[in-house]
Amino acid sequence: MAVLPTKGNLLAAKRSRELALTGFELMDRKRNILIREIMGLIDEASEIQSQIDQVFSEAYGALQLANISLGKCDKIAEAVPLDNTLSLRHRSVMGVDIASVSYEEQPLRLTYGFVDTNSALDNAYIKFNRAKQLIRRLAEVENAIYRLAYAIRKTQKRANALSNIVIPDLNNTIKGITEVLEEKEREEFVRLKVIKAQSKNKSRNASEKPGQKSNSSRGGR
Repeated sequence: MAVLPTKGNLLAAKRSRELALTGFELMDRKRNILIREIMGLIDEASEIQSQIDQVFSEAYGALQLANISLGKCDKIAEAVPLDNTLSLRHRSVMGVDIASVSYEEQPLRLTYGFVDTNSALDNAYIKFNRAKQLIRRLAEVENAIYRLAYAIRKTQKRANALSNIVIPDLNNTIKGITEVLEEKEREEFVRLKVIKAQSKNKSRNASEKPGQKSNSSRGGR
């Protein structure tokens, strides 16, 4: 035991143990909340992924029909402007910073001419626009899942350190100091009893000596 066995250190160790127990409870509560949050996001990501698979299948099918009928969709696609409506915001879940993708939804406008195009290209354009929205939401959800998973591992590691290392060490320290102090108290109790017994013997001997002197004086006469 590296800590000196004093009452002050015993009180300090007990306070540290209370803090460690409180910290473990908070870590465990945080971990449970994060797990519930990530489970909901995993279900949402799975649903979005299934929608994306269906939408992309339909979109590529529509694009294939447009390519067959027009044969120059790559040139027409250059007329579609870049989408700069995305912006990032952040929210906190139990201290975990989660990115949120904001999207300014605007009415869908066809940016290419109608002379050299047809409804097959319009259908492909609409399908890919829907796929873009789903990809945006999936990226947001998957990023949140990654951050929450990292936070859960970190929280679990800290909780395990408290439960398996810090708290047992403090328990051993408290037990060791308590045993030493109790032993010292027993030794002090025994010492006081010996001193008390010796004091009584001295008092008894002192009270008997005057009687002995009186008897010896009578015998001389």
